[in-house]
Amino acid sequence: MKNYLKHTLWLAILVPAALVGLGELPPVVVGGYALRQVDVLGDVRRAAIEEVVVVPDSLPPLPVVKPAFVDTCKTGMTCIEDYSDSTLRGMTLFYEAIGGMDTLDRPVRIAFFGDSFIEADIFTADLRGLLQERFGGCGVGLVNITSATSGFRPTVRHAFRGWKTHAVTDSLGFEYKKQGINGHYFIPSPGAYVDLSGQTEYASRLDTCDQSTIYFYSKGGLDLAARVNKAQEFEESFDASDALQQMSVCGRIGSVRWRVGRAKGAVFFGAAMDGLRGVTVDNLSLRSSSGLSLRYIPEKTLRDFNALRPYDLIVLQYGLNVLTHGGRNYSSYCRGMALSIERLKACFPQAGVLLLSVGDRDHKSGTGEIRTMPGVKELVRYQQGLAAETHIAFWNLFEAMGGEGSMARLVKARPAMANYDYTHINFKGGNYLAGLFYETLIYGKDQYDRRRAYENE
Repeated sequence: MKNYLKHTLWLAILVPAALVGLGELPPVVVGGYALRQVDVLGDVRRAAIEEVVVVPDSLPPLPVVKPAFVDTCKTGMTCIEDYSDSTLRGMTLFYEAIGGMDTLDRPVRIAFFGDSFIEADIFTADLRGLLQERFGGCGVGLVNITSATSGFRPTVRHAFRGWKTHAVTDSLGFEYKKQGINGHYFIPSPGAYVDLSGQTEYASRLDTCDQSTIYFYSKGGLDLAARVNKAQEFEESFDASDALQQMSVCGRIGSVRWRVGRAKGAVFFGAAMDGLRGVTVDNLSLRSSSGLSLRYIPEKTLRDFNALRPYDLIVLQYGLNVLTHGGRNYSSYCRGMALSIERLKACFPQAGVLLLSVGDRDHKSGTGEIRTMPGVKELVRYQQGLAAETHIAFWNLFEAMGGEGSMARLVKARPAMANYDYTHINFKGGNYLAGLFYETLIYGKDQYDRRRAYENE
């Protein structure tokens, strides 16, 4: 009988040696992502500190912040940095609107543009609740006619039927000239409807509202009907017009159904549930968006929306869809985003503009460690420079979250405040971050009032 023991011995020696050797190979990159390295001794070897080397000259210079926004910042708070010039397109217009809200014949409105980080009203739901509790107001604000997250969003009951949905993120068939402020447009078939109902489980001021409004363009005649609180329908007819049109109903509204009858060449955008006073926050999130598509919304459409639904603060929250694994230079993105910002400033001249940085986003390093993705800090710096260049305000969300590794800490919190993709917060995390942002807004308003009082002495 042949002796195979020596083969077993050689196999026992060669296999571990090969595995150890694989650990010495350089990382393999596929599709821009580094595969995890083989390291059979990883559990006993002291983890090496993975350093991200950032060449200082590769980053834009840190903008100079006005002293009033830095010297008075409370310890432990990430304050808003205002880079506005003489046009005052940072926070001033919003603070003035809040201070003079008793004289307004409408709510103080905030448009919150963003990506999947705030999808389904995450973050904005709690911000809205905090602002409405302090300043008054009711209702969930503007809601798309249809939504892929209607069953997930807890701040409004939303049902619809009979619509063709078009979004700027569609790969085919989207007509840019038709899109609304939300990057969508919706085409009705006869009898199409959308239902909105107040909600009591999430916030105290969402169960009823004072007014519901639907927004649309119509190249031909249009018949619309509204049914409030499941009572008798109220009908109205509209002539063809090149201007954005609206239909509103008022009262103590717990639910409303908007139904389309005759509709020739009509496109719709959204329906709102608002208060007549107080504060309204519109969540205008768009999954997979970088914010660059805002520059392609027709100026006429934006100006028409401003005529019917003017905003006092426009918040821009983007970055998750801009980050790349090895990204270091985001100057090209910032040039495109500057065009989006300038378009919004031109079409909403009474609104302040606030740019939020990207939050923390983690990835698995080559050694299997969960760490902040390379490029996050660089993008934050570029976004800060973008705010300075366009003379708007800036809030460092990455810093407010806790900086490097903060997303992992939110994932590991109990209860968890972020998802296991280490990219998106959940509603618990949204509540936490909205509280930080709300405190910053209120502190900034208080500091603005003190500064104005001092200047007027």
